[in-house]
Amino acid sequence: MTRTTTTLTLIRHGETDWNRIKRIQGHTDIPLSSEGERQAMLLGERIAREVAAHGSAFDHVLTSDLRRAVQTAQPVAHACGLPLVRTERLRERHYGAFETRVPDEIQAAFPQDYARWQTRDPDFVIPGGESMRGFYTRITGFIAQVLRDYAGQRVALVAHGGVLDCCYRLATNLALAEPRAYPLLNASVNRLSYDGERWQVLSWADVGHLDDAVRDESNDKPADVAAGDRVDPRVV
Repeated sequence: MTRTTTTLTLIRHGETDWNRIKRIQGHTDIPLSSEGERQAMLLGERIAREVAAHGSAFDHVLTSDLRRAVQTAQPVAHACGLPLVRTERLRERHYGAFETRVPDEIQAAFPQDYARWQTRDPDFVIPGGESMRGFYTRITGFIAQVLRDYAGQRVALVAHGGVLDCCYRLATNLALAEPRAYPLLNASVNRLSYDGERWQVLSWADVGHLDDAVRDESNDKPADVAAGDRVDPRVV
C-alpha cells in the first residue's frame, strides 16, 4: 500500500527586542524588532525564489495569531500567493506569571517556582500558565489535525521556538525532560515529513537566507545549549 507523505515546514518568528535580552514572551503579544522585520523580508525573498524555481513552495500557510509570528508569515504567504490562516493553537507556551520578566527577575520573584522550572519537570505548571506536558499535548494535537486535514500536502507553520521544540521532540521521540541539543533560530526554515507511520527530519535550523547581522542565536552551539546551567528562555 502506498503511504501519503505530508511535509511540514516549521518557521520560527523573526527576532524581537525581548528575544535579545531574554525576556519571556509566551502569550504576550510582542512585535518584531527592526532586525526581525528584516529577517522576515529575507525569508519572504527566499520563498519567492523557491516559487520562481519550482512553481510553488507550499500548499497552505498557517501561523500563530501572535503578532511576531503573523509579521513573519505575511511575506511567506505573499510570496506563495496563498491566504494566511491564523490560529491561536500555534501560540507559544503560556508562561503565566513568568511573562514580561527576565530569568533573574523570575528567580527573585518566584524562587520556588523558578527552581521547579529549572528541573525540566514536564508536569510543573507555571503559575497562571501551562506545564510543558500540557503545551506539548496542545501542539501535537494540532499537528495531528494538520496531518489529517492536509494529508499529502506541503504545509508551512509559522510559530515560536517552543512549538518547533515540541515538533522536533515528536519527530525524534525525544522525552520532554531531556535538555535541548539542537538550535531554534529566529526566521529559520525547519522541514519534517510524515508518511503515516514514520517521521523524518529533512533539514533543521536552515538560515542560509539570512546574513550574519540578522541571525539571532546563530553562535549558540548545541553542546552549549545542552550544558547550560538553566533553561534557555530565548526560544519563546
